[in-house]
Amino acid sequence: MTEDRRRGWTVFTKPWPDLALGDLAAKVRQLGFDGVELPIRPGFQVEPDGAGKGLARAVQAFANEGLRVASVATEPTPSLIDACGIAGVPIIRICVSVGRDDDYLACEAVTRRRLDDLVKPLGEAGVKVGVQNHYGDSVSNAMGVRHLIEAYDPAVVGAVWDGAHCGLDGESPRLAADILWSHLCLVNLKNARWERAGSDRFDAARWHAVFVPGREGLCSWPEVLDQLHRRGYEGDVCLTAEYSDVPKTDEYVAGDLSWARTVAAGLDESVGVGGRS
Repeated sequence: MTEDRRRGWTVFTKPWPDLALGDLAAKVRQLGFDGVELPIRPGFQVEPDGAGKGLARAVQAFANEGLRVASVATEPTPSLIDACGIAGVPIIRICVSVGRDDDYLACEAVTRRRLDDLVKPLGEAGVKVGVQNHYGDSVSNAMGVRHLIEAYDPAVVGAVWDGAHCGLDGESPRLAADILWSHLCLVNLKNARWERAGSDRFDAARWHAVFVPGREGLCSWPEVLDQLHRRGYEGDVCLTAEYSDVPKTDEYVAGDLSWARTVAAGLDESVGVGGRS
């Protein structure tokens, strides 16, 4: 068995907006994580207005519990990029939505113009934007993310691989890893499956996504972790703590972390999940 080369296991703290920073940090430590992805959004512990001081306080609160703020989820404005650089937060995660009346390729072009304007401040701050795939009317799969960002230096624009959304989109972990590897900066682990949600007016089936514990969805976490192991991935793995059964969030995310750690520890360098040498 070889050494686990990931930097750490982090958790997205979106489920706990009402906790004070110190209490949130204590909860994350008790759950067993090494760090967090922090939402910088209205109504959360750090809000976009005054994010510079707020983020510095958050970094210190988590450091007091031996934890890192490994990434944030927010709009990458120049002021927030500066705040992340000063606080030592390396990644700003975003998703790219496509409006129902918008053209996909036109949306790509608009997003690239936004990223073009951010390249210089990102480089100066030592921060990168990580673009995540998200099912539905968004850049939804690994190839969509790759097509959007492949011309950028991965030091400033990276890819965030979300296995659950690839699973909902029918994309295999092996192919997703191949597609994103050159720019991969962060991996999200959650899981989901489709469930029947009635019929439309023509009696065609309608479906909705249900977010479930790691063992129960369309994305094989062992295959994701195997792909990372084979490639010597050295970034963080973030459990995003998204479950449709919201009251069980703490129970589910603790169980998922334990299971993911067990899977990662059991991977052998010569024989992976698929039995390939």
